[in-house]
Amino acid sequence: MTDLTTRWLGLDLHSPLVVGASPLTDDLDALKACVDAGAGAVVMHSLFEEQLVAEQMAAHRFIDSRINTDAEARSFFPESEVFEMGSSSYLKRLAQLQGSLDVPVIASLNGISPGGWVQHARELEEAGASAIELNLYDLATEPSETAITLEQRQLKVVRSVVQQVSIPVSVKLSPFYSALPSFVAGVEATGARGLVLFNRFYQPDMDLDELALSREIVLSTSAELPLRLHAMAMLFNRTRLEMAASGGVHTGDDATKAILSGATVVQVVSAVLAEGPAAMARITGEMTHRLTGIGYASLAEARGALSLENVPDAGTWERLNYARLLQGWR
Repeated sequence: MTDLTTRWLGLDLHSPLVVGASPLTDDLDALKACVDAGAGAVVMHSLFEEQLVAEQMAAHRFIDSRINTDAEARSFFPESEVFEMGSSSYLKRLAQLQGSLDVPVIASLNGISPGGWVQHARELEEAGASAIELNLYDLATEPSETAITLEQRQLKVVRSVVQQVSIPVSVKLSPFYSALPSFVAGVEATGARGLVLFNRFYQPDMDLDELALSREIVLSTSAELPLRLHAMAMLFNRTRLEMAASGGVHTGDDATKAILSGATVVQVVSAVLAEGPAAMARITGEMTHRLTGIGYASLAEARGALSLENVPDAGTWERLNYARLLQGWR
């Protein structure tokens, strides 16, 4: 039987299946059930830069800035620190999960600009986070902003977070980079330890009856997986960063494909939201059965077996493969 133990960001995991960032952070019983069913680690939902900055500014505007307007103000205006704002509730939840789960708990930050909010990374480390997942959910909306300026800003954010902590940092990317390997090289140079591929951009639909946006979350399907497989197969052994597949993993075969493409771990969210923690046990069993049937004794042996590592000219191979796919439409 294939040994499913792996090492992600320096953390020893009994399984490559990880509960990805999701609302499950708020359901301790569900997370415990996921761990019992085979999850090797848990990623918390994200703390957003806008949330942290907005609450800090609000506290200053409505409390701290008024303290000096009156000689007696300090006697009746409380200091902003007495309120639970920003990361306080998140830190408490992190500590609770670390104390209740027998697997590493990874905190998540979502930000797009360098600034004081990154100091919260140190607070996450002090609260017991095993690692930090930095989610770069950043879309260019201004015509004046070029890809170069956006990517340089993102790399500055990654570097500033990495410099705040001694625990490992992984970076969650979108698939929308014109030269992904080059940007990944920049991420590696910041001192980050891992990549999470990819973000799912939750684009709102339109409600034509109400002439308004419809913000219903649509869960992923296995059809989203090939985009991740392609990127990991291309990057395997072209970067020292460890890779996590995120998005489109619903079956054991999906997870197996991710490992064969080069993933160290595989994040699962939609399958658990749709099916409950039992999905984790099902995927674990299916993946073990498939890898054992192929003949792999360990994940390390299987990892990257179907990557582009041994292709002499990956660019030419990609174009030829594209042409062959078009010919096979029937």
